[in-house]
Amino acid sequence: MANEKILEKVKGVVARFNELEELLASPEVTSDLARLTKLSKERSDILGLSLAWEDYTKSMKQLEDAQEMARDPDPEMSELAKLEVDELKEHLLDLEDQMKVMLLPRDPMDEKNIMLEIRAGTGGEEAALFAGDLFRMYSRYAERKGWKVEVLSSSASGGSGGIKEVIAMIKGNDVFSNLRFESGVHRVQRVPSTESQGRIHTSAATVAVLPEAEDIDLRIEDKELRIDVMRAGGPGGQSVNTTDSAVRITHLPTGMIVICQDEKSQHKNKAKAMRILKTRLLEAEREKQDAARRDERRSMVGSGDRSEKIRTYNFPQDRVTDHRINFTRHNLPGAMDGDIEDLISNLRAYRQAELLKSGI
Repeated sequence: MANEKILEKVKGVVARFNELEELLASPEVTSDLARLTKLSKERSDILGLSLAWEDYTKSMKQLEDAQEMARDPDPEMSELAKLEVDELKEHLLDLEDQMKVMLLPRDPMDEKNIMLEIRAGTGGEEAALFAGDLFRMYSRYAERKGWKVEVLSSSASGGSGGIKEVIAMIKGNDVFSNLRFESGVHRVQRVPSTESQGRIHTSAATVAVLPEAEDIDLRIEDKELRIDVMRAGGPGGQSVNTTDSAVRITHLPTGMIVICQDEKSQHKNKAKAMRILKTRLLEAEREKQDAARRDERRSMVGSGDRSEKIRTYNFPQDRVTDHRINFTRHNLPGAMDGDIEDLISNLRAYRQAELLKSGI
């Protein structure tokens, strides 16, 4: 490995991995569940790097042997050895790149569940339909990843089947890590079903991806809240609640308001509203802390600000384009059915490349 600084970092991580192996086998740790869980997670986080280093050292030894064999006076043996040398050098370069990425600092937010907020933007009913399509896309993607989606709040748009707004919690492994760059304005270009002239319309919806706030992240005093209960609204019929089950929570220091009315239970609506409020407050705090390094965040796949147009879904041309990394793919129906792993992986790869440029 050419970069000695990186080499020393890898050795340090591997030394820690070996230390963890010993600790996890000791009675002192196995009898302490909290410590066992913490150390097991740390071991799991660096297992990939340890295995890559093991492969690297083994391949280095094989390279030395192959280079020795390449000096054999037998032309046939020498030629075979030279081919092996070339293959091993290429494999070692791949391993070096992998280890550089594994050494990148991991955002502690990456493992968190998220609160997904989708709102119809410009475009009237077509925008509401598109917002519904986006929610289905992320729900199907979550299903493919084995994640759980829980709708916290939703607001339908007339009788078109679209949505004005939906807020959902998505739980699973590395949810924020995968969806962190989905925040922003998503634009759609297509012929609406109500368009008799066949003209293409452009509509938009906003997406916000917020890491879930936990009690250890944020403490809210009761005196900071004003909680009002009211009768839930609705389209009429049997679905309208006849009791005061809807809950509106106002966070007095910030003026932030959250309303939940989807559940028939006032208690459940309050619990959901509190989860939404905590997550929004945590995100506001993170935004405040990130202000000093806004330029850096923009260089790494944009800032995630919802005012930025990040992606266009063009139905007539059967393509999706992410404007931040100039990546275009086709099979739009597949993407809308949750097949967006290539979009996600390219965004993550771009961020990793930008981080590597800035140095580890």
